[in-house]
Amino acid sequence: METILVSACLLGDNVKYNGKNNYDERIEKLKELFDIVPICPEVFGGLPTPRIPSEIKGENVVNEKGKDVTYEFNKGAHKVINIVNFCHVRKALLMDRSPSCGVNKIYNGKFNGTLIDGMGYTAKLLKAKGVQLYTLDSIDELIESKGK
Repeated sequence: METILVSACLLGDNVKYNGKNNYDERIEKLKELFDIVPICPEVFGGLPTPRIPSEIKGENVVNEKGKDVTYEFNKGAHKVINIVNFCHVRKALLMDRSPSCGVNKIYNGKFNGTLIDGMGYTAKLLKAKGVQLYTLDSIDELIESKGK
């Protein structure tokens, strides 16, 4: 069975910045089709749950209190790349809008709730490795891809 990465929050793990999750019942279908490796780059990078919200500002990631947490985001992203290399992963389902996993949209770095086009730290590295990236908006495409 093909192995895919899935943002742990989508699987129901309480790893979001606020200690909650983004569980989506469509994940249950993925469990039938793929071997799933849950990831949370922010936790992998050593950040606690819950944690102060962070956003990408320029080339860095800062939390709402102004602390630079780029190191932790970078560390977590590289741990995910190690998993990709070890497990030969070619696909990932990520939580859009996240400063780690955002595929199409991220917050603008001003902590005002405004979304902009952009990618999170981990998503950028995964794309550079040639991993196909999916979000909840494209989960049906991911499910259909298994039939091809």
